[in-house]
Amino acid sequence: MTEQRRTPSSSSPQPRKSAAARNAARNAQPRKAAEIEASERRKRQSIAKAEKRTTSAQVRSAEPAPTAAGRAPDGAGSATPASYLDIPEDYRAGFACFVGRPNAGKSTLTNALVGAKIAITTGRPQTTRHTVRGIVHRPDAQLVLVDTPGLHRPRTLLGERLNEQVRATWAEVDVIGFCIPADQEIGPGDRYIAQQLAEVRRTPKVAVVTKTDTMGKQAVGEQLLAVLELGKEIGIDWAEIVPVSAVSGAQVGLLADLLVKQLPPSPPLYPGGELTDEPEQVMVAELIREAALEGVRDELPHSLAVTVEEMIPRGDRPKDKPLLDVHATLYVERSSQKSIVIGTGGARLREVGTRARKQIEGLLGTPVFLDLHVKVAKDWQRDPKQLQRLGF
Repeated sequence: MTEQRRTPSSSSPQPRKSAAARNAARNAQPRKAAEIEASERRKRQSIAKAEKRTTSAQVRSAEPAPTAAGRAPDGAGSATPASYLDIPEDYRAGFACFVGRPNAGKSTLTNALVGAKIAITTGRPQTTRHTVRGIVHRPDAQLVLVDTPGLHRPRTLLGERLNEQVRATWAEVDVIGFCIPADQEIGPGDRYIAQQLAEVRRTPKVAVVTKTDTMGKQAVGEQLLAVLELGKEIGIDWAEIVPVSAVSGAQVGLLADLLVKQLPPSPPLYPGGELTDEPEQVMVAELIREAALEGVRDELPHSLAVTVEEMIPRGDRPKDKPLLDVHATLYVERSSQKSIVIGTGGARLREVGTRARKQIEGLLGTPVFLDLHVKVAKDWQRDPKQLQRLGF
């Protein structure tokens, strides 16, 4: 017995849709169109953001305008030749980046090489959240150091974006410095980064054993051998392996020499006297965040972000007594964290303001009135819209 398939007849009455179904059908098409438009808008924003990101190639073709915060102090001079006619035939210029797991000493080493504080440093891991350029001027070379966030296995959208920054930087530099602290055994995090670096085949890699001032000679020697073995294990042929201490200055000059050897022949990429191309507002925000991170509990550093809303000279001040008004906002993810930042009766926020204001005045060379506010941006590390608003 064969089963006959019943097909609906054109003359048979069709079941009527409910009012809810009809409304859903009417709303589906505009909703779909809105989703498509939102997707295209995100794509355009992503492309625009990528186009705005300054690359090493762009710097080579166009020198950035100097900023007050990024210049060496008056009278400090510059080793960079003042004229193209004064450039030696063997002059070199290019980019080097420091990579490593969080709290490997990358920012401290960058500051030591530049000779000025251009990157904030704390005892907390993952302090650096964006690439920072520092410029080393020498008679024979100009070395542009790119300090990157610590590469790690991300747990949030912010972590994913920071890792993307690091990998994007690798493709743009002339030499990579892999920082491994002398006071910690090589672990899974170091191996993970080494495996990632092994895939960047054309760029020379210098292994830098940092924080040698914290360990004895024998321990440092053992760490150097461990780094050599790590290269053999992963398949990296180190261009150099060098131990340094950014705190004592031991072998910092030698590291600069070794990095310069890997740079291509080129005229200077930045004007003489420039120490960084960071915008002033970004540097001010970082100094505030650095002050806020001192003495806080472990969970807060990752949840803290700072934006500078406004920096304007006060108009009613005489020329010989200027005052710069700086208005900034500190963002946390929970109300309990807001209470920690503010402290009892606002005491801790006042301490943060005092520490940050002194650093900002030293950076900008002018008296500052610092106005701080604390707001809650719930789970901002996982929210794409809030990350974009906070500059990530």
